Parts: sequence; C-alpha cells; structure tokens
Amino acid sequence: MKYRPAIMSASLGRAWLHNLDHKIEQAAEAGFKGIEIFYEDLEYAARNISGHDSPSSEHVLLAADHVHEVCQAQGLEIIGLQPFLFYEGLKDRDQQARLIEKMKDWLQIAKRLDTTIIQIPANFLPAEQLTDDLDIIAADLRQVADMGAAESPVVRFAYENLCWSTYIDTWEKAWDVVRIVDRPNFGMCLDTFNIAGRVWADPTVAAGKAPNADNDLIKSMQRLVKEVDVSKVFYIQVVDAERMEPPLVHGHPFHVDGQPARMSWSRNARTFMYEEDRGAYLPSEDVAKAIIFGLGYEGYISMELFSRTMAELGEHVPNQHAKRGIVSWRKLRQRLQLE
Repeated sequence: MKYRPAIMSASLGRAWLHNLDHKIEQAAEAGFKGIEIFYEDLEYAARNISGHDSPSSEHVLLAADHVHEVCQAQGLEIIGLQPFLFYEGLKDRDQQARLIEKMKDWLQIAKRLDTTIIQIPANFLPAEQLTDDLDIIAADLRQVADMGAAESPVVRFAYENLCWSTYIDTWEKAWDVVRIVDRPNFGMCLDTFNIAGRVWADPTVAAGKAPNADNDLIKSMQRLVKEVDVSKVFYIQVVDAERMEPPLVHGHPFHVDGQPARMSWSRNARTFMYEEDRGAYLPSEDVAKAIIFGLGYEGYISMELFSRTMAELGEHVPNQHAKRGIVSWRKLRQRLQLE
C-alpha cells in the first residue's frame, strides 16, 4: 500500500447540521479508508451525550470513544485530529499557558481516537496579537512537540501553512519553522489549496491569479522538491477552489470586513479536485505531483473541502460530498497512476 484516500469529517457537512455518525458512515460507504476528525464535530457529539451546550472534557472524551468505535465498525482509520487553533507566537503568554493546558486534553482525545497526529494550522490572529519572531514561534511549537513525545504512542504534530496565515503563509515559511523546531515528531501537512492559493492564485483580481503565477509556482515546487525532507510530511490534503467572478473584494457576497480575502475564499468556495463544472481552476495537480513524485511522498491523501455547500440542509449532503470526494480521488489516482 502506497496511497489511501481519506476525507475530513468537516468536509462532509457542518457539525451543527449533519450528524457525525452519518458522515462517518457515508465516508466509508463511498470507499474512503481514512478520516480526519474535526474537533468541532467532537464538541457537537459531546453536547448530544451531555445534554448541555458546554460539555465537559470528560464528555468530549466519551464522544471520542464513540467516534473511534463507529470508525472501527466502518473500517475507517482516524488519521488525525484537527485543528488546534491560535496557539503559536502569541504575545499574550497567559493565553499560551492556557492553551498548553488545553493541549493536555487534546493528547488524551487523540489517544481515545487511536490517532497519533494532531494538526496545527499556522496562526491567523491579527498581527498585533502575534510575534513574527521565528525563534519564539518555534519554541512554542517545540513545547507541544515535547509533550507529544512523552506520550505512548508518540503523538506527532502536522503544522500547516494557511494561505491567509498572518506570518507563516507559505510552505517555505512552515518548513523554516519545522527545521527550527527540530523534533522528530514535528512535521508538516502539505495542502494543495494553501500552496497554490498563495503563490499562484489571487481571488481579488479578475484573472484569478498573481502576476508571474506560473513561473513562481514552478520555482516554488522546484524548491520544495530540493529542500523538504519527505519524512517530515506526515500527510497531505488535495483540494481546489472556485475562481472568483467577480473578484472577491468589497461588495462580493463572500467579503467580510477585516477578514483576509483568501480566508473568505477558503471558507466559501473550495472544491474537490477536477470539479471544473464547479469552477475549479487551481494547478492543484501540479502541486500534488511535486509532493508525490518529486518528494516521493507515500501515505494518506486527504480529499479536503470547505464550502458553502456544506451548510446545505438535509441528510443527502454528507452523501453527496462523500461521492464527490471519492470521484475526485479516483480521478487523481487514475491521472497520476497511483497504486
């Protein structure tokens, strides 16, 4: 086995609208072999267990036990728990200390889920709340890495640049952080949307792409193949997005004052790969090829999605998203001739 398809629980529908057990069942029925568990899904499951809007840590652990049982029954491996948000580089060190306490809970949740990966997206709080000092950012992340290393089995952390993150918005910057953290259980999640969405695309312009986009992406992928240690790539996500017509600026339905355009774009208008009928246009396949063939990555390939379609009502929504995701996976497998 070299490659197996996975999907995020959140990719199948919104937590507050669609039952997690149903989403898991639909993922398995479609043919997925793994699933990323979104923490918000666990919280909603814990609310159902507890009957309270603010479930206790123990109720979240009970929800994790239940989710693990359902996934086992459906033949799905839980490849990771995500996202541990707004952690590294905080100027408010009291909040950083509170999040360390929260991480203790997450490590127990991961154990109950029987997964060994926690994903940390690069911080996207406002710049005035964060430092751009890579040594401080790396020290914060090294602290949680050491916590994970003390667990049995060891918990690994997959750090992901988001194309709208405040400072760590490219794979290059994320790789710099990984190298400075310098822990065997601290690596990366590489996402085709967040890579292409930063170096190649621009949702705020009519062309949908940055000046010199094609050449810049080629050079970026050449650097990735040359510089990144594939053993530090813990898993990958492949996803595309709609071209924004008109551009995503003030007056666009997705525009939110004070929110980065790429973040608004990501939350509303991602697509699965190859969904040209839905407006997909990113060079996501080129990024996937660089990671899979250039780096030699083997392992889970997660078909990730965030989209306004996930907020539609009805039990059919998880089924539709699972089917769309597996069609995307099969086309990727065929086009890249993956085992």
